[in-house]
Amino acid sequence: MRVKALVLFVVTLALAASAQAGTDTVLYSFCAQTSCVDGVYPYGSLVADSSGHLYGTTYEGGTNNYGSVFELILSGGTWTETVIYSFLGPSNSDGANPVAGLVFDGDGNLYGTTEYGGASSEGTVFELSKSGGTWKETLLHTFDDISGSDGYYPYGVLTFDAAGNLYGTTPNGGKLGGGTVFQLKPSGSKYTYKVIHGFTNSASSAYYPYGGVVVDSKNGYLYGTTYYGGLVWNVGAVYQLREVSGVWIFSVVYNFLGDSLGQYSESGLAVDASGNLYGTNYQGGDFNLGDVFKLTLGSGNKFTEKVIYSFKGYAKKDGAYPYFAGLTLDSAGNLYGSTYQGGSSTANNLNYGTVYKLDASTYKESVLWSFGTTGDGYNPYHQPILVGGKLYGTTNSGGLHSGGAVYELAP
Repeated sequence: MRVKALVLFVVTLALAASAQAGTDTVLYSFCAQTSCVDGVYPYGSLVADSSGHLYGTTYEGGTNNYGSVFELILSGGTWTETVIYSFLGPSNSDGANPVAGLVFDGDGNLYGTTEYGGASSEGTVFELSKSGGTWKETLLHTFDDISGSDGYYPYGVLTFDAAGNLYGTTPNGGKLGGGTVFQLKPSGSKYTYKVIHGFTNSASSAYYPYGGVVVDSKNGYLYGTTYYGGLVWNVGAVYQLREVSGVWIFSVVYNFLGDSLGQYSESGLAVDASGNLYGTNYQGGDFNLGDVFKLTLGSGNKFTEKVIYSFKGYAKKDGAYPYFAGLTLDSAGNLYGSTYQGGSSTANNLNYGTVYKLDASTYKESVLWSFGTTGDGYNPYHQPILVGGKLYGTTNSGGLHSGGAVYELAP
């Protein structure tokens, strides 16, 4: 495994605020520096450390224009951005173009994936560890599907289980061509990579998992969604993976039925303390603009699905098309998410996206913010996170320099 010195630079953040159902503040607008060395086009969600510092990725920009990992720190009322790693790209056998956000381990190390790069330019899994004031990158896996067994082009965020194993997905590759779920098992300072499931490229099962997996803390089961598959309709499914005596057992726990019942899920799932699952569909629902669904766990490991909200679109000043955006669940059971389009902005075509809340008891929706005001970001790909009672997220476009933004929203 190769270690690289990190390129650091610091930028004082520009602030912009406006008022709506909540109060939105742009904490940082990307591409503020020459050649976008501060990063540009953040697709992934954010993650926060115990001090409230925010971390994320940009798809392009950085010193080499292969993407970056950034840190945002609040000090004295001012947010400051630092690029803590710039990817070197495939010519240096490093990663390139991260789509997903990041996760922390218990020691404060960061983990993520890149869609491209690595020796075969099919993506990587990386770790960033901090020593003193310097972050160093270690490649944990380089995807290589030349033999036809590995996955490639990962999109979804990684997740840890209670034992410190790391899990992720690829929507492509594997022996059967429908994507993979993989595990990185720690042993000392190293990880052992293993594909624990390869999806069949067939409507009779489930395939193309864009979102990552979630771990149910009660039993350690993994759950995720697929864009295609699901028996007759081929509009996606929800799957479960459980390990029994060292063998991973795969099962589809729900097949989406299309139209008003939802279709084409690109997001990961959220799980509550009772084992119920929550997620979004990019299309479907009552208006075919996407929906939020709940899978209730019953006896015999059976799940029952209910569409708890259907998006209405900008004509109703509501969101539309949650794309890769899943959900954030708070301690009271309220759900928070974002939509790529829709909202009530009065600028241009009214399709800049929203941040919304679903009430825990009634699932009544409140649009907390509609993107598209002057200097605002727009088109968020992933849901915001909740830190200290405020929501933080990224938009792929907009901001003061049209390279995307990081926002803070006080509901």
